[in-house]
Amino acid sequence: MLAAAESLLRLRPGRLLGCAPRAPREAARSPLASFPPRGLPRHSSGDAPSGPRLPGGSAPQGPAGKVHRVPAEHTPSQFDKRILLWTGRFKAMEDIPPRIPPEMIDAARNKARVKACYIMIGFTIIACFAVIASAKRAVERHESLTSWNLAKKAKWREEAALAAQAKAK
Repeated sequence: MLAAAESLLRLRPGRLLGCAPRAPREAARSPLASFPPRGLPRHSSGDAPSGPRLPGGSAPQGPAGKVHRVPAEHTPSQFDKRILLWTGRFKAMEDIPPRIPPEMIDAARNKARVKACYIMIGFTIIACFAVIASAKRAVERHESLTSWNLAKKAKWREEAALAAQAKAK
């Protein structure tokens, strides 16, 4: 039992590495560099350009000697432009550049979504007060849903009786 417990060595919280019983502990402590890391590959944002390389090991360069990268930018639609104006990102429609980073548009959409929610909350509160005021006026006139329903049903009964009387003639 003790040999089986010694064969499991804890590397990190939640991970165990198993060894054969009575195996030397150095076998369990071998580096795990040969295993590839899990998850998405990590990219550095250092000076080394990422992307395709030419056979000589250099990256493709433009006329100015700069590395060509596809810009992560988005052409805003008219709706996006209105959102950017409404959220206060730009002061006028002419100030909006032809290409905008998608993060800026996402942030403006989120801000507009929150503003729209606040407006809907305000309208809901106003509607609640309007219903309360309307109900108080209806109580003063001695009106209620029950009295309306009873009057409507009495009218239907009267119409049904008149229709039956006309049919009988």
